[in-house]
Amino acid sequence: LLNMFINFTWEEFDKSVEIISDKSKNWNLSGIYGIPRGGLCLAVALSHKLNIELLKEPKNNILIVDDIYDSGETLNRYKDFLGSKHFVLISKIEPVWWDSVQIISKDKWVVFPWEEKENRKNDMDKYHLRMKR
Repeated sequence: LLNMFINFTWEEFDKSVEIISDKSKNWNLSGIYGIPRGGLCLAVALSHKLNIELLKEPKNNILIVDDIYDSGETLNRYKDFLGSKHFVLISKIEPVWWDSVQIISKDKWVVFPWEEKENRKNDMDKYHLRMKR
């Protein structure tokens, strides 16, 4: 069971913020939006790093970030904002219209440092039940 889990560390998070900021620093974006809940930490860190406004609502011509592209259900809701760029820390498929720092296999469950580690199995089970519907 343990090898199903990937623990994403704060150190990996910091490296990812550097990678995303380097790639996006020349994009002319009017703000950054983090998809709740997983994208919020990333959006705050990038807002500071890139010195761009952290937004409460998504809009056109911004950077939209999330922690993971898994089924696509979440990020797909944000893909039609004109001129916006989309970035995730981890993608479980090869990115198409979004960008990703890492790509991992679909059978892995990622535990981010801001998540409650004791609940990881319960969270994974709930996710798999929801995906079967």
